[in-house]
Amino acid sequence: MSHGARVIRTGVSSGGPAAPPAAASSSAGSDAELMDGAYFRSCAGMLKVAQMISLLVGFISVNTSPWTDYSAYSYFQIVTMCDLVMILFFYIIHIFRIYRKLTCVSWPLAEFLHYLIGTILLLIASIVAASRSYNLNGLVAGATFGFLATILCVLSIWSSYKVSCITQSTNASV
Repeated sequence: MSHGARVIRTGVSSGGPAAPPAAASSSAGSDAELMDGAYFRSCAGMLKVAQMISLLVGFISVNTSPWTDYSAYSYFQIVTMCDLVMILFFYIIHIFRIYRKLTCVSWPLAEFLHYLIGTILLLIASIVAASRSYNLNGLVAGATFGFLATILCVLSIWSSYKVSCITQSTNASV
């Protein structure tokens, strides 16, 4: 019988404590899931859905109304659709956990900058649409939903700011 040294391979590095096998298998199972079901029910997920719905209703309201000023309402439509597409993009990023695989992008900062720029453009478009509505019901409804989406985007700016700036500054000082 040989009593020589044997090599035992483990999944843990030599620098840290070994994780219990049950914890390792549960974390591997959560990474293997395709979609993040908890994000559907989270506050940020529901806020994104509310933003997308209000932008879509605003777009449809303006699109089906008779226009009196082509440039004002085409600008409103472009801004609402671009915002809707970008919010849907970030929603998909969170739902499918793409942010875990693409770590080269600072996702909280990208989302914060998107909401900051998109909200300013949406506010301008809603003000222009409201000022040019001439009491036509569809145009007033579109501008109203544009303002509602602006308020919801401001809430997202605040939550993105708390995640990206306050959390990073707290970690930097520790």
